[in-house]
Amino acid sequence: MDRFFHSVTLDKDKCLGCTNCIKRCPTEAIRVREGKAQIISERCIDCGECIRVCPHHAKKARYDHLSVLEGWKYKIAIPAPALFGQFNNLDDIDIVLTGLKQMGFDDVYEVSRGAELVSDATRKLMADGRLSKPVISSACPAVVRLIRVRFPDLCDHVLNLNAPMEVSAMMAKRAASERTGIPVEEIGAFFITPCPAKVTDIKMPIGTEGSWCDGAIAISEVFPLLSHRMDKLETVEPIGQSGLIGVSWAGSGGESAALLNEKYLAADGIENVIRVLEELEDERIRELDFVELNACSGGCVGGVLCVENGYVAKARLQRLRKYLPVSQNHLDSGAPVPKDMEWTEPLEFAPVLKLSQNLEEAMQMMEHIDVICEGLPGLDCGSCGAPSCRALAEDVVKGVARTSDCVFVMRERVKNVADTLSSIGGYVPSCLDSKEKQGK
Repeated sequence: MDRFFHSVTLDKDKCLGCTNCIKRCPTEAIRVREGKAQIISERCIDCGECIRVCPHHAKKARYDHLSVLEGWKYKIAIPAPALFGQFNNLDDIDIVLTGLKQMGFDDVYEVSRGAELVSDATRKLMADGRLSKPVISSACPAVVRLIRVRFPDLCDHVLNLNAPMEVSAMMAKRAASERTGIPVEEIGAFFITPCPAKVTDIKMPIGTEGSWCDGAIAISEVFPLLSHRMDKLETVEPIGQSGLIGVSWAGSGGESAALLNEKYLAADGIENVIRVLEELEDERIRELDFVELNACSGGCVGGVLCVENGYVAKARLQRLRKYLPVSQNHLDSGAPVPKDMEWTEPLEFAPVLKLSQNLEEAMQMMEHIDVICEGLPGLDCGSCGAPSCRALAEDVVKGVARTSDCVFVMRERVKNVADTLSSIGGYVPSCLDSKEKQGK
């Protein structure tokens, strides 16, 4: 397997080098060089923001297609609660779940069931005082990866529990194996995903050695066929076993509200997330017990692999909540949190943004960057192909760019050359003009 797997990819044939993406990337992982965007692999967190803002659809997400179901003896759909918000006037999630079975899945297990168990486990851990407050949710893999590369001091605050997707896949596989006698290895669990970050999290999970999911299929791929199946249903199976607590995880604030604790903060949208993390790192936020952060605006319903506007989908889920019980999934009362729900590996800082592993060399490079920045206009316009003047200076020090890539620096140099030529022995244009006369 590659050192860095990424679900976000670039189609260079469609890229026009417009620089829209470079300023929106939260880890400065994109540059435009020779008229085309380039993604710096070790910096990318697969948040999908570049997919959202690219006007030419040059950025796209890799995910599994429905053909991945072939070859598995028993196939389980693991739908994200965001899927339920894609359908208008939905008052029964069993319609969606039955439709998934009609598409070729042998069983369906809602991620909202796993979400209710994770909420229960979080309440237990916080009550035991085992967590460093404020606790930061680990449900959004893009946020976890962002913390890992940009905010090392916050790694210890990230909740060390598997995401609802993993818990649901684990529970679904075990239950199916016990019910059918089929070995777990022959049972495939496929997450119906709203975002590319979940695809990456399945291929290269953080906090655990491997994923219980065997693939991730985009909501946008499932939606057309699923809608058709739902319209043709003659009977609806009573499959759903989750309540409004689990389904509410689809929108920002849903996870926090499930903790039954008023001292929380919920933020969504990658720019807002970064501002909150900066304040947490600077210890300007102290009074909170829990922080829920979602890279996508509105929460998972705002993922780039959804088909509906995120805020419309969130409003639809509010309507659906009226028809759901509060919660249907709980851990055993008084029992500790199951070990298989916790991470097996701690979250560790990944120094991909460091200039050098050698501290002395890094300090010298920093000084050089400061010097170069003094000669740049400080406009952060992005015309050079880097997201900011400082990023360009960093690229220059690394040897992958030149200060002349800045159009303002180049314009000043051209002006200086023109002034110099004009002052040599009179005006150059008159000399050129006399030569032209001699040639006639």
